[in-house]
Amino acid sequence: MAQLYFYYSAMNAGKSTALLQSAHNYREQGMNVLLFTAAIDERFGRNSISSRIGLSEVATTFDNDTDLRQCIAAATQEKAISCVLLDEAQFLTRVQVDQLSRVVDELQIPVLCYGIRTDFRGELFAGSERLLAIADKLKELKTVCQCGKKATMVVRLDSNGMPMKQGEQVEIGGNERYESKCRRHFYELVGY
Repeated sequence: MAQLYFYYSAMNAGKSTALLQSAHNYREQGMNVLLFTAAIDERFGRNSISSRIGLSEVATTFDNDTDLRQCIAAATQEKAISCVLLDEAQFLTRVQVDQLSRVVDELQIPVLCYGIRTDFRGELFAGSERLLAIADKLKELKTVCQCGKKATMVVRLDSNGMPMKQGEQVEIGGNERYESKCRRHFYELVGY
């Protein structure tokens, strides 16, 4: 039975690595997968899912206007699809998450979404919020704060390495812009 999965965490927990490992596992069994990633994130090149440990694969990009159900349904006309794997799920719209749930329910294709739960202000991303509400399976991937506790929050840093409290919700960056922290250190750094 197909299900909608949401694998979430703070940054640097290995979400992209886990996604690429899942894709490899399906393909090793002779199954076809579809890979999607957010068009807005071009840090490792357009159409690429890349992990910090060096794994990388070509993927189809999505933006706010992409009809994911339509894209996936069209792909099934060319070949059987055993699984859809989607990176950067926090950038999905609410409508797109509902489209993915229809892929699961109507097309009977499992959909595995990987993303960050909250932004640098501790607020849910729209895609993550909807996935937390309707996914069949939720799985937290863990990473650690500098103190060794589980990191659940993300701090955005300015060009001087100082924590930011204000700004647009979406600003693409990696280790040079963001640090994963436990809740205590997050609140100490942003002053709430």
